[in-house]
Amino acid sequence: MKLARGSFGRTTPPSQRAMEAGEAIALMKSGRAGPAMILPYGNGRSYGDSCQTERGILADMRSLNRIIAFDTESGLLTAEAGVLLSDIIAKAAPHGFFPPVVPGTQFVTLGGAIANDVHGKNHHRRGTFGCHVERIDLLKSDGRSYVCTSGSNARLFQATIGGMGLTGLILSATIRLMRVPSLDVEETVTPFGRLDEYFDRAEEADRANEYAVAWLDQLAGGRNAGRGLLLAGNHLEGGSQSAGRTGPKLSVPFQPPINLLNRPFLTAFNAAYRWSRSRGASTRRTGYQGFFFPLDGVANWNRLYGPKGLFQHQSVIPFEAARETIPLLLHTTREAGQGSFLTVLKRFGDVQSPAMLSFPRPGYTLTLDFPNRGQRTMALLKELDAITVDAGGGVNPYKDARMSPGTFAVAFPDWQRLEFMRDPAFMSSFWERTAMRLKSPERSAARAAG
Repeated sequence: MKLARGSFGRTTPPSQRAMEAGEAIALMKSGRAGPAMILPYGNGRSYGDSCQTERGILADMRSLNRIIAFDTESGLLTAEAGVLLSDIIAKAAPHGFFPPVVPGTQFVTLGGAIANDVHGKNHHRRGTFGCHVERIDLLKSDGRSYVCTSGSNARLFQATIGGMGLTGLILSATIRLMRVPSLDVEETVTPFGRLDEYFDRAEEADRANEYAVAWLDQLAGGRNAGRGLLLAGNHLEGGSQSAGRTGPKLSVPFQPPINLLNRPFLTAFNAAYRWSRSRGASTRRTGYQGFFFPLDGVANWNRLYGPKGLFQHQSVIPFEAARETIPLLLHTTREAGQGSFLTVLKRFGDVQSPAMLSFPRPGYTLTLDFPNRGQRTMALLKELDAITVDAGGGVNPYKDARMSPGTFAVAFPDWQRLEFMRDPAFMSSFWERTAMRLKSPERSAARAAG
């Protein structure tokens, strides 16, 4: 046994026990894994407690890091669960392929991308990561391995995609990559002065581009409230097909004793960022790492939020409520005196995930990052949850560290389907905090509290 790393947000205590993937596989095959004993752990990039277990043991899957097969004609790639997306990109890029969906970091494992059904800047065209999974090889605590596809063990396949690692150990998976002319991206930057301008342009930006996302100046109020930049992109013809160096160029080498991302810094940063991206030509060529993974260039950047860590709040708001609710979420945050270092607004499309439990749905998704200031921050997050639920939306469970069982149940009424498919030997702190409380005799009180 060894001490495991915690979550990327660092607002929950790290799990105290962990075992290597080989040990976990042997335990599973022996049939001696007890109830709520195990939880798979990828590269620790989840913000909340879906990758943590208070009373169980983490199965560290990072040693399962082989790419098993890659068909350079079809783009089908089979790899072990601990392979990083950065490794997949490096393998596939020289042959003209790229993952069809990437999150905001390339340093997540294949198993983690499946278990969290991650999404990217092109949900309007490609849906979630799970839409491109062809096969999952899953080991369950009964000692048996299951081949899961849309046609074989289909319910287990649907539960494992977006299933937070609760259905068993993903040993390997086959995904279908996307053919691209190059890794480079032609990026178009369009400034907007208020949110209505963004909403007026967002649908057309989705139709015209593979990728589209908006950066917001979250602190701007008054006549500048809602200003930001609409960033759209497409893979460039004749660009680079080499992944190049993928490691971070800079690092935060130690934990500062205070939060460095305070309001004066954020105000100056937002002004400088908006000015630098708005000046000059509106269209430019950019490397894929700068476009998809800008924060990957700084190792341990989460330390900038201070020793108490950070909370990320990601909501999805239905189309019909977005023009009223998104400004309200931003206004509520400013009124609470909280600043978000990275504020992102995207439009989700209607591509259906095969997952039983998946966060994206038609509407707009707003992401806010907050340093942990204790009860002040918790009160704000609870208020943001209430606004989201009142609008008919949901909060992302894959990035959460504190939502109530009631908030979870309202946004994900089919959670019982995943609970039915959960391997009894698997449990996370998130699932124990939400779903298991909903199952308890006090579930009615828990729903009311949410």
